[in-house]
Amino acid sequence: KISLEGEEDPVVVTTRRETDGSFFVSAKVYDVYRETTAKPEPADEEHLVLSVTLYRLLSGILGFAPPWGVLYGVRPAKLMHRLCAQMGDDAAVAHFQTAFLTQKSKAELAHEVMLHENRSIARSGPKSFSLYVSIPFCPTRCAYCSFVSHSIEKTHKLMTPYVDLLLRELEETSKYAKELGLELATVYFGGGTPTTLSAQDLGRIFTTIEQNFDLSHLMEYTVEAGRPDKVIRAAGVQRISINPQSFNDKVLEAIGRRHTAQQTLDAFALARDCGFDHINMDFIAGLPEDDLPSFQRSIQTALDLQAESITVHTLALKTSAYMVTREQTFDLKDRLTVSNMVDYAGQTLHGAGYYPYYMYRQSKSLGNLENVGWCKPGYDCLYNVYMMDETHTVLAVGAGAVTKLRGQNSGMIERIYNYKYPYEYIRDFDTLLERKKRIPGFYAEYD
Repeated sequence: KISLEGEEDPVVVTTRRETDGSFFVSAKVYDVYRETTAKPEPADEEHLVLSVTLYRLLSGILGFAPPWGVLYGVRPAKLMHRLCAQMGDDAAVAHFQTAFLTQKSKAELAHEVMLHENRSIARSGPKSFSLYVSIPFCPTRCAYCSFVSHSIEKTHKLMTPYVDLLLRELEETSKYAKELGLELATVYFGGGTPTTLSAQDLGRIFTTIEQNFDLSHLMEYTVEAGRPDKVIRAAGVQRISINPQSFNDKVLEAIGRRHTAQQTLDAFALARDCGFDHINMDFIAGLPEDDLPSFQRSIQTALDLQAESITVHTLALKTSAYMVTREQTFDLKDRLTVSNMVDYAGQTLHGAGYYPYYMYRQSKSLGNLENVGWCKPGYDCLYNVYMMDETHTVLAVGAGAVTKLRGQNSGMIERIYNYKYPYEYIRDFDTLLERKKRIPGFYAEYD
C-alpha cells in the first residue's frame, strides 16, 4: 500500500498478490476509485506487469498518460543502445512502445539520440577520461535550483579559500591521471556559475590545469559562462554556455534571476566579439509566468542568434508533490502546456537543422518529460554525452563534485563523493583527499 500527503491521503494505491498468482491493484485519487487484476505469464517480468497495470489504472483515473510510459531511469538512450544490440534497431524501438508503453515519438527520439551519441562515444579511447571542475557559486540562487550552488551575497568570504583548495585538489588529482596513463579528453567547468569568480581566480584555475594535466589529447573545453571573458578564451576554452532560461523578463523575475533578456543578448554579442564560435543556450519549459507563445519566442530568439547548441530542459519540481489539490490533480492544462513547449522546441529545432545529441530524464519533471541537448552538425558537447553514457572515467574536483570511475574492460563503475557544500569542502579537505586515494586501487581491481 502506498499513500501520499499525510493522514488524509488524497492518493492511495494498494497492490497484493492473489492465491492464483495474479496481482490485485486498486487506486483511489481523491474521490475517484478504480481496481483491476492482472496475471503474469510464465515468461513475463512480474515487476513490469505490475508497473503497466498501475500505469493504466492511474492514467484512466487522471485522464493523462505520461509519454514515457512506465520507463524510469535517467538514461533512456543508453537503454535503447543495449536493446538495439540485443534485438536490432526496429525491434528495440517497437519494444519501447509495447513493453514500456512509451509514445512512438519518444521511442524514436531515444533511438535518434542513441545514433548521434554513438559517434561521440567512438571518439573516446581506452585511456580517455574527462575532468569536471565545480564552481558552486552564483550571483543569486534561482527559485527552481536544486544544484549545490550558493549566492555570493552569503558565501563571498568562502570564495578565496575555496579556490586555493581547488587548486590543490587539481594538483593531487592530476597525479593519479599521470600514474595511470590516462588521457584527458574533455574539461567541463560547471556550477553554479563559474564566471562568478574573478577573472584572476579563473585564470589561476586555468593555469593549474595547464601546468598539471597533459592537454595534448584534449578534444573539448567547456565553461558555463554567465560572463564571457577574454581570460576564458585565452585559456583555450572552445565552448561556453550562456543560459538565459527564458527571454521573457517577467519569467526571469519570477524565478529570481537578476539579469534581463537584453543583458543576455549583450553577453552573447560580447562572446562573439571575444571569438567564441561554439555557444550553448539553455531553456526551461514550464517556468512560472511562462506560456507557449513566450516560450516559442525564446527558442526563436536563440535561433536568430545562431547559437550552435540549444538545450531544452523540463522544469523539475524538487521540493513538493505535483498533485497538491483535487483541482490541480485533474487539471491537464499545465502538463499539456509543457508538453506543447517541448514538442514545439523539438519540431522547430529539427526544422532549423539541429539534431538531438544527448538526453536525460529527471524525477518530478512536469509531464514526466525529458531534457534534450540539440546542436548544429558537428557541435555535440562530448562531455555531456560521456556523462550520460558513462563512457569513461570522470575525475571531478570541487564541492558537490562526484568522481565516477569506470573500468574500460570490466565496465565496473564506482563513485567517490566530494563534500557537498563549500564550507564542508574547506573544513574537511584532507579527508576528501584521502578518499581519492581509492582511484589507483579501483583501476588495479577493475581495469
